Amino acid sequence: MFTGIVEELGEVRGVEQHGGVLRLDLAARATLEGSELGASVAVNGVCLTVVAQRRDGLAFEVGPETLARTTLGTLKGGDAVNLERPLRFGAAVGGHLVLGHVDGIGTVTDVTRVKSTARVRIALPGVDLAPLLVPQGSVAVDGVSLTVAALERVAFEVMVIPHTLAVTTFGRLAPGQTVNIETDVIGKYLQRSLALKGAS
Repeated sequence: MFTGIVEELGEVRGVEQHGGVLRLDLAARATLEGSELGASVAVNGVCLTVVAQRRDGLAFEVGPETLARTTLGTLKGGDAVNLERPLRFGAAVGGHLVLGHVDGIGTVTDVTRVKSTARVRIALPGVDLAPLLVPQGSVAVDGVSLTVAALERVAFEVMVIPHTLAVTTFGRLAPGQTVNIETDVIGKYLQRSLALKGAS
């Protein structure tokens, strides 16, 4: 479990694919501590398992299911990625509860600079995720905890402050880019509970 507060920007050093599994080698510093073999790390909002640790980076293996559901398969050498280690009991929750399980891939349709901030509009992959977003509610985009500033039928907007633009991949976002979306887990449980009650 994560909080959506990015700890550092990592850099893709290598991407290799073998037998449907993608090996992702990343340069990292701050997230190395505690990220031993078998540990979990959120990479652009996707919970991955560390399969190797170097003095200056981490390696992960990404299976077919994750490749189909996320944007990780589009990464290439030199790309920046948002990195976060898991929440530890007793630590502050600065964002919101994020599982690292992506619900869908969105597409950035507009990035408007408003003084030192940015307003980002993201199109949803369809109507299925729309009920899980609420105005002023929480959403994780590429692993960044954000507040829904505006909501449309199949799109939403977020406002991004200067600090977030500087320390995450949001400072490099442009129209046409795809992003990982994870909706608030509370909404997912509520939707499931209501669906089951309606079915009985």
